[in-house]
Amino acid sequence: MDNSSDKKQANDSSKLNYGKTFLIGTGFFASSLLWSIYNSFVPLILKDFITSSALIGLIMTIDNAFGVVFQPLFGSLSDRTRTRFGKRMPYIMIAAPICSVLFFFIPQMPSLVTLMIIVIVFNFGMSVWRAPIVALMPDLTPSRHWSKANGVINLMGGVASIIAFLIGGKIANSYGRSATFGMGSVVMLVAVFTLFLFVKEPTAKSPFTSSDKSEDDKNSISLSTFKKLPPKQRRNLIYLLFAIFFWFCGYNAVETFFTTFAVVNLGVAEGSASMILAFFSVSFVAFAIPSGIIASKIGRRKSIIIGLVGIIVVFVPIIFLMNLMALRILLLLGGFFWALININSLPMVLEIGKESEIGTYTGYYYFFSFSASIFSPILFGLIRDLTQNYATLFIYAPITFALALFCISRTGSVK
Repeated sequence: MDNSSDKKQANDSSKLNYGKTFLIGTGFFASSLLWSIYNSFVPLILKDFITSSALIGLIMTIDNAFGVVFQPLFGSLSDRTRTRFGKRMPYIMIAAPICSVLFFFIPQMPSLVTLMIIVIVFNFGMSVWRAPIVALMPDLTPSRHWSKANGVINLMGGVASIIAFLIGGKIANSYGRSATFGMGSVVMLVAVFTLFLFVKEPTAKSPFTSSDKSEDDKNSISLSTFKKLPPKQRRNLIYLLFAIFFWFCGYNAVETFFTTFAVVNLGVAEGSASMILAFFSVSFVAFAIPSGIIASKIGRRKSIIIGLVGIIVVFVPIIFLMNLMALRILLLLGGFFWALININSLPMVLEIGKESEIGTYTGYYYFFSFSASIFSPILFGLIRDLTQNYATLFIYAPITFALALFCISRTGSVK
């Protein structure tokens, strides 16, 4: 009887449970929907109160600043949390519903002061539960399936963004901004309810003895976790995290400045410029799951290296292009290579740590990726001001991807 049960469990873990992964991904789906609506409409709301674009841009970086500071903290805290609901779920159950209520009120604030209070508290609340919700997937999925599962979850996030832009935009046109924010709030509440109802965390997942667990709890704070790694693993982790920093420097610069490049250098309309960049996003969504499958066949490190080489080869010619059709084709290819990089990066970080440190390592990942999202647009903005040419974006981005390629090539035995 026991042998039969063990055999069944082995068979169950030999392939990814896509249904369970989609349920886990509902939280990321809702989060992506909210952020897409937030990034699209909050600058317009701020414009009702503020005339300075620089100040609006500064306010829009609050989420990244909070991500750098608070996501590693709450990821680490969730590693050390023990409740009957699990270790990640308490953060999700408390913070996510509060965020959904705050989100609903963002477009209804009558003054800049009240708006800023709501925006700051909302951003803090989102940073409380982001690392725990992302850590939920590796907690409940065998490590060999992390890339495929991350592909599923990123697919859901991409679909959420498309829904936010298409359906959210239509709702805003027909019923106003408040209705779009209301849609986001309802989706968030449904997602939290779905997670609570269908995704059950083990109450005592760790295989360690109680004394081991106690020692592990003490060490599960971000810095001490890093210090206790063996030298070779610490070196691998440092190179991997800097690779993540550099490739997000390239990605965030392109995401921020591509439409301006297309308008200024190629002479296309603003809406058309945004639609050109959509080729990159749609390709990423389409290849999210295949990228995880590819990594399960050839390894995560090799998949990322192929992605980095490919995206460098794709981006370099753009500086010489004036043909929009060729540009769209290159961006379609770029989305595929970016999927190979992005889908496999978090699982590669997580496999360096122990099972009980997943939240901490998720925090490491977000610290470096969010740091890039703050640093890179500012740095490229300075470069553009010096050169007076947005086309330098496609010199800057390949250089950052090349630096990432150098770092990932130095990670040694990490797969």
